[in-house]
Amino acid sequence: MKKVYKLSILISLFFLLHVLQSNGQYVTTKVKSKHQAYTDSLKNVEYNYILPILGQGAYSKGFDIPYPVGIMGNYFWSKQDILIDNLQLGYKGPNTSFDLRPVVDESGEEILGFGHNFNESYSINVRPDFWIFPFLNVYGIFGTGRSHTEVNIDRLGNKEFNMKSVVDQGITTAGFGILVAGGVGPVWISGDFNFTWNKPELTDNATRVNVMGIRMGHTFVFKNRPERNIAAWVGTMGIQMQSDTYGSLTMREAIPDETWDRKDQIVADYRDWYDNEATPAQKIIADKTLTPIINGLDARNGESIVKYGIDKQVKDRWNMLLGAQFQLNKHWMLRSEVGFLGSRTSYLLSLNYRLLGIKKKSS
Repeated sequence: MKKVYKLSILISLFFLLHVLQSNGQYVTTKVKSKHQAYTDSLKNVEYNYILPILGQGAYSKGFDIPYPVGIMGNYFWSKQDILIDNLQLGYKGPNTSFDLRPVVDESGEEILGFGHNFNESYSINVRPDFWIFPFLNVYGIFGTGRSHTEVNIDRLGNKEFNMKSVVDQGITTAGFGILVAGGVGPVWISGDFNFTWNKPELTDNATRVNVMGIRMGHTFVFKNRPERNIAAWVGTMGIQMQSDTYGSLTMREAIPDETWDRKDQIVADYRDWYDNEATPAQKIIADKTLTPIINGLDARNGESIVKYGIDKQVKDRWNMLLGAQFQLNKHWMLRSEVGFLGSRTSYLLSLNYRLLGIKKKSS
């Protein structure tokens, strides 16, 4: 899957670069002839700012490029199913302590099976950006938010088994990205590639997430206000997540009230499996991993610490996008975008302020 994702990025970059080369390498198409006076004014602009490189050439050809320096504030919400395997467990309780161990039987099969698992999160982030060329933007991402993860265990050996873990925690985000864009007639196309490191407060390591977005849209310019417009687009977004995650948390942090309320049934189901269905090899593994945790649940040892290691990935790597942006003027833009299809849904709301940046030194 990693090779497929990398190949998708290469194909997308090749396609976008071809578009840029065949369309003057500018981020926006020319303003229509009914705004000829505005277009002529653009051609006469003496552009004396450092960024973007080739900015003078863009204006000389009548292209209405965005101001090169921007700061964007974003609110982003998403919900998506996740797949979990390769579970390792460790434990630190009043009478028992052990480090991470895989929970697999003698054949290498995982003793625990997972059902429907999902993550719901939101973040508020800022995104400073710079147009280096009229067709190339680079940006940073810095933010904070909250994450809600629900994990459901539905199998113990070959026995049906129901136990839920719910973890709510804060998360910080930092990363960077690039955006390339160009026009084909009245349509513009952009490719957005970013790489972020997301650090939940209860995990030992940050998770790297790579996101690729391809969008195609059209900008509708106001007849009497050429600097004001509404853009609408469709697109697709792909996501690749670093699979291995390690962390530790107390049983109180990991187990919701509904699981504590069912603890007698969970303990009884576990002991029934252990006494009647588990193989000798499975019992050896269970005694080193699962049994101390079940005993902690039975004793309501909420402060006992469960250590874990898992491989996780989003269930659906691709979804569709629909978005729109209202540009009040060349300084202020308001954007909204929804993602859908498969098990992943998302919503983005952002406000962007742009300025011209630093002037060139006089000759």
